[in-house]
Amino acid sequence: MTLSIPVTEGLLEAGLDPHDTERVVRGALAEDLRYGPDVTSAATATAGARAVAGVVAREPGVLAGLPVALAVLDAAGVPPEASEPRHADGDRIAAGAEVLRIRSGLRELLGAERTLLNVLTHLSGVATATRAWADALSGTGCAVRDTRKTTPGLRQLEKYAVRCGGGLNHRMGLGDAALIKDNHVAAAGSVTKAIEAVRAAAPALPLEVECDDLTQVEEALAAGSELILLDNMDLADLRAAVALAKPYPSVRLEASGGLRLATARAVAETGVDFVAVGALTHSSPALDLGLDVVRES
Repeated sequence: MTLSIPVTEGLLEAGLDPHDTERVVRGALAEDLRYGPDVTSAATATAGARAVAGVVAREPGVLAGLPVALAVLDAAGVPPEASEPRHADGDRIAAGAEVLRIRSGLRELLGAERTLLNVLTHLSGVATATRAWADALSGTGCAVRDTRKTTPGLRQLEKYAVRCGGGLNHRMGLGDAALIKDNHVAAAGSVTKAIEAVRAAAPALPLEVECDDLTQVEEALAAGSELILLDNMDLADLRAAVALAKPYPSVRLEASGGLRLATARAVAETGVDFVAVGALTHSSPALDLGLDVVRES
């Protein structure tokens, strides 16, 4: 059984892969049923009982994951027409805001509750953290980007949440762009040799080169790299790298490593185009949302 057409269309509109989302959703629901049926709900909820519930924010933040939450409900036997979103992904929400109203069978609702909230709280946490960075960089011309430091199996969803928070996605995997890092430079023999090898193997792919110091930046620029990642450089070196790249108008620079929200604006004001923040996906705290049954019928 696949997800319903309305839920699938909603995922596509959000830029999410329905098949990958369904894999995540069904796997998460199956985790809860691995050791047997939902004994608690079966014992406490009368067969056929229906309920009205709201998903409510316990704290302010940015919402992300509603299409995925609807997929959870769909897979748990709650039809799409039973759910009424009260907000949209990317919305800033206040504490107390109801983001989703659900009218469904009580047992089905209780069985889906934890998985639904796991999705929404995690993805909304990523979006909320990303929005804080995007706000800190506002007006500088610099944008925040994510990395591949994602939860295994959840990359598509976490990177979607970054977009909901106003951030940009870096590459989705190893094959849609090339990123030459220090170990690749060591394997090839030099920055220049690594660039030449990757261009020969995949001339059409976007190519980024990680540089640890200004000497490597000069080498990457001379070799024609148009995207350079400045790894763990202080503000003075970032400014120097920006100056080195100035004669190359097509070159874009990305600061990475040890970045903190408190100093994000100072980093952006050096003139870099992007800041890469792995913590968006690997360390963002969940946004507190809860599901409250408001009426039974």
